[in-house]
Amino acid sequence: MSGVTSGTGSASCRFAHYFVVCGLDTETGLEPEELAGESFEQSPLRRSFKSKVLAHYPESTDRSPFNRDAVNMLCMPHGLSFRSQADGREHHFHSFTVAQDDGTRSYGFVHTYYEAVTSAQITTAMQTLHQMHHVEHYSTSSFSMDELDADSLAARPLSACLGCAAGSFQPARDTLYASKALCLLTPLPFLHAARHFLSQLHQAVTSHTAPPLPLESYIHNILYEVPVPPPGRSLRFHGVQGPIVCQQPGPEELPLGDYPLGEAFSLLGVENMVRLLTSVLLETQVLLYSQDYQRLMTVAEGITNLLFPFQWQHVYLPILPMPLHHLLDAPVPYLMGIQRKDCSQCSTLDLSHEANLCFVDIDNHRVDPPEDLPLFPDQPELIQELNEVLLRFGLQPHGGATTNPAPAAPPCLSSLVLEDLMEDRRNGNLGGEELAMLERLQALARRCGGMEGGKTLGRAFQEEEEELNAAKMNVQLREVFAGRFTAIFGRYEEFVIHSAPDLESWLGNRDGTSNFDKGSFLSAQPAPHLHFLSWFLETAMFSSFLDSKVLSRWADQEPLQRVFDGRLEREHLYNTFEDDPGNRRYRKCSKMIYEAEKGRLLKADHTAIHPHLLDMRIGQGRHQQSCFPRLQADVLAQGHNTNNPIYKPRMGRGKCVSDWLVLSGRSLHQSKLLDPSPSAVTQIQRGFVEGLLSECRLKTRRMLMERMGKESVELGQGKASITGLQENTLIHSLCDLLERTWGHGLLLKQGRSALWSHLLHCQHEARGGTCTPEGLLCTGYEVIKRNITQNTAIFENHRISGSIFFVIFFFRFVQTMSEGLSEVGRARAWIHLSLEKKVLSQHLKLLLANQNLIRQLYKSHAFLLCEEEREQFLFHLLSLNTVDYLCFTRTFTSISIPYRVVITPMKKLSIAMTMSNPWVCVSGELGDSGVRQIPKNTQEIFFQCQNLGRLSTLQLGQENSGLLSKCLVDCVVVHNEITGHTYRFPCGRWLGKGVGDGSLERVLIGQLVSPRGEEESGRWTGTPPEQSSPPQSGHMGGLGSLGRSNSNNRLSSVQVQEEMREAVNNLVKHFHKAEQERGNLTALLCGEEGLVRSLEQFLLHGFKSSRLFQRSVFIWDFVEKVVVSMETADQMGDLRGSTELCDSLCHYANAINASPRNIGKEGKFQLLVCLGVRDQLLPQWLPLLAESHLTARLYEESALVQDRAAVNSLSRILHTLHEFPITLETALIKGVDL
Repeated sequence: MSGVTSGTGSASCRFAHYFVVCGLDTETGLEPEELAGESFEQSPLRRSFKSKVLAHYPESTDRSPFNRDAVNMLCMPHGLSFRSQADGREHHFHSFTVAQDDGTRSYGFVHTYYEAVTSAQITTAMQTLHQMHHVEHYSTSSFSMDELDADSLAARPLSACLGCAAGSFQPARDTLYASKALCLLTPLPFLHAARHFLSQLHQAVTSHTAPPLPLESYIHNILYEVPVPPPGRSLRFHGVQGPIVCQQPGPEELPLGDYPLGEAFSLLGVENMVRLLTSVLLETQVLLYSQDYQRLMTVAEGITNLLFPFQWQHVYLPILPMPLHHLLDAPVPYLMGIQRKDCSQCSTLDLSHEANLCFVDIDNHRVDPPEDLPLFPDQPELIQELNEVLLRFGLQPHGGATTNPAPAAPPCLSSLVLEDLMEDRRNGNLGGEELAMLERLQALARRCGGMEGGKTLGRAFQEEEEELNAAKMNVQLREVFAGRFTAIFGRYEEFVIHSAPDLESWLGNRDGTSNFDKGSFLSAQPAPHLHFLSWFLETAMFSSFLDSKVLSRWADQEPLQRVFDGRLEREHLYNTFEDDPGNRRYRKCSKMIYEAEKGRLLKADHTAIHPHLLDMRIGQGRHQQSCFPRLQADVLAQGHNTNNPIYKPRMGRGKCVSDWLVLSGRSLHQSKLLDPSPSAVTQIQRGFVEGLLSECRLKTRRMLMERMGKESVELGQGKASITGLQENTLIHSLCDLLERTWGHGLLLKQGRSALWSHLLHCQHEARGGTCTPEGLLCTGYEVIKRNITQNTAIFENHRISGSIFFVIFFFRFVQTMSEGLSEVGRARAWIHLSLEKKVLSQHLKLLLANQNLIRQLYKSHAFLLCEEEREQFLFHLLSLNTVDYLCFTRTFTSISIPYRVVITPMKKLSIAMTMSNPWVCVSGELGDSGVRQIPKNTQEIFFQCQNLGRLSTLQLGQENSGLLSKCLVDCVVVHNEITGHTYRFPCGRWLGKGVGDGSLERVLIGQLVSPRGEEESGRWTGTPPEQSSPPQSGHMGGLGSLGRSNSNNRLSSVQVQEEMREAVNNLVKHFHKAEQERGNLTALLCGEEGLVRSLEQFLLHGFKSSRLFQRSVFIWDFVEKVVVSMETADQMGDLRGSTELCDSLCHYANAINASPRNIGKEGKFQLLVCLGVRDQLLPQWLPLLAESHLTARLYEESALVQDRAAVNSLSRILHTLHEFPITLETALIKGVDL
């Protein structure tokens, strides 16, 4: 049985905080709304004027102080409007939200209608405005002022004037109406209940008959006597004309979401809603656009309700009033909505930030997301499931439905008898015959005039079913998304890092610690999800979610997180999570989870105190049709002492969370955002400047820590530990930061990218507008080929300083890239290129050096005009020069890159370089250059080819032209002329017949050395190469040559075995890393510390070379002798061991010898080892070599190859590589068909 409850007590536990009336203040008169952006050519009846808060009750509350200016702006976002009796005066409903500084929100629900103006002062003022407007149009027409006497002016009708036809006004003929807003402010989004209450209140005002009680009784009741329903319960209270039901979800249910998601999906469609949700989750700037304010709120609240368990952390203004349009310049993520003026298009909007903007044109059912927006995980399956849910409830999933919102909520039942009958129907006490009889009785009563304004039972039942279906659809749609987040983050607690012993230490070192093991989490996710998840893990909403989780060790857990964790516990209890999250299958939300809410709506658990007669003065509360009365303030100022509330809801975040958010700069003071005063606007813009600087500091620090590791940052050394995916995510966020910084306070912009627009202006300024782009591009390529003297002449001819030239050259190179890039994409390419070349900070500093151009392009409050912050910003970016990036090389893979290759002979021998038709072939992770012939009498070649990516190997060769064509090559250097990266390929061996191993072709392994940018030529970076092989120029023999195996280079057996284990271990670690994090496999196989080199040392140990041979002998000689011995024994039938293994070794060795490539004995041994590892044969071949009768003759007894235990141990170690798929570069196996 439902109990009677009261809401008297603190404001936090009452259904409503405030009742507000906004409209025309007759005492101040008509004040034009200057910020409305309207032209004075419009008729005064079509202009906006300033509205005022006429009354609000109570005066203030402790927890939610009344913000008069903010409420007034949001009740009438476009200002006060007027109409005449000839104009349409439809009343309409909209809602809004106001965020407090502590993160809590209150909701406003507004019913706006037009009320007749009775003030003669206002009527006269409107008439005067019309006459002035009329005269002004005559003065600009073809009539001369001499012709305009008073008689002609009076005789000419006002409607003949341009602009007056749609809104003329004559006091003697017309009645003037002004808009008035009735508003209810509540702590929770009780949309339907508040809409019903305001609708009934307005109907009571416009009704011919007075309501049963004065309006003060109903307003006092909802302010002081109606409580917030307890969790999991519903409450019935009474409006002017009937009962109203509201409910609140239980502790384990999703939080209250009263806004109709079905309408949002109908307006935009399923695919657009998923696209919009993805943009919100990744914290882009989201701008909603519609003529209807309630549509803005419906979409905004709908999309934020789908974020569970996460919460939007940035600026949230679904309705942005005209006086606050300066916030569109905010360089932070936001979710805002603006009203479309008449039939204007989005192209008329002047937005400084478009690079990372998601524009949502609700009326045209269109969503324009930012470029390169990743797909939501399992997006096709999610869209299919949402389509099925909408079809189940009778809605079309494609969107574009013309769901015009009703001007007001449908009236509730107007009879207490019908109310009781509705209750009996819910309880099942009425059958079909009884209902039919009641319908006939009700129709008879209506004909007799006894039920004017009421509705039939059938219509009431239909409306009730519609509301129930909308509530059920809300729950089901939200459960679909909650299920997706549960599946994605079901095991997130396993990756949370609890490193702080107490709260104070955690808060004190918050910026320097990480709460989440992102790399391990991403490595456990399906590959198609990684793009989205890597971006999402960097958002403030995910960081806040983790902070709340960590803080729950010392404080109460946040409600949303408690609900989410409870769901995860139940999922774990029933073991619904799959063992391998990387191969997770899509699971639909099969349960219909809305019975609890349906039960609460059908039968109220509690009933609030009924409105009652108040102690009012005689004459107060009189009914005057269509005129909202002046309410008696003393009876509405405070509530009477009645029962305490049955429930006090928890509002907002925990104190420690909200305090930290304010300290970290993530939470702007929301009350300041709603203040349009100049001082507040200045303070807000200053906060944006400080926020951009703080964000730059945190981003660059994060990039350094992730790129080098914390120890590497402190010591200036260490290897990279970041995956390519995470690196791309951080660089993308840096691009977004630069775009928002360059867009702050921007006045003149060309295209969507603020940074690219600045580069265009800079090019025009630097060149004086005289040089064509094609000429500049040609100049840029000449710089690559010519010497510095010629370059200086070029600079002088084109009047460009040497420093700014490279900025413009990068700009022009990006312009010519055949990638089909937009302006935003080109700006990102320019950032990637400058970052990889380690000149980003220097180039931005050069752009900002032209302060005259900056002052022309930007407003005075812009970040780029704040000198101190700008310098600190550039300093933080300069720190990125201490690490190496390949972001441009790896991102823009199809562009053409110029390369320069230089062959360096061994200088200390003073041997002339005599090579016959030398050639090179450069290979990288993206392909190879093909064979490039080096011009005669030169040691250098310059060519262009498609981007090769990070370089790995280089083939160097020459034709077989006799014994005179030979050269001792020290190294080969390859320089990327665009990125500045230099790769060194150590050689230290002979190339030619009759010297060394007689090789005419070498396969060299690359080593990335310091980029040589124009500003940082010759400097080494703070990080070593990602994969490198140290120089081999000190070895005068070749790889595998016994000639260099002197006493100084001999290794002990322990050292040899340790090197072998280390080489295999490096390969195992290589394959255990994420694919994006793996380095160069060829370097691990063939590099100085690679597998080939280690195995060579193993086979060299204990070799009797000095006593048996007078010349350099190679390991390949030993292999060939063993193969010949096996083939001979096989022919004579004396072959021992496995015939199949012996055959495979002989087959591979003979195939390598038969190859048309002349790679020498060292190259052949290297190729045999690589093929043996690839085909999982090398561990079986080693025992064959060790057991050969030749081994005892050629090796000492102490040799490792003579030690059966050592050979077996090595075979077992090599067996660990069998589980990994090893793919060899084409450069290694070219010409061998195995």
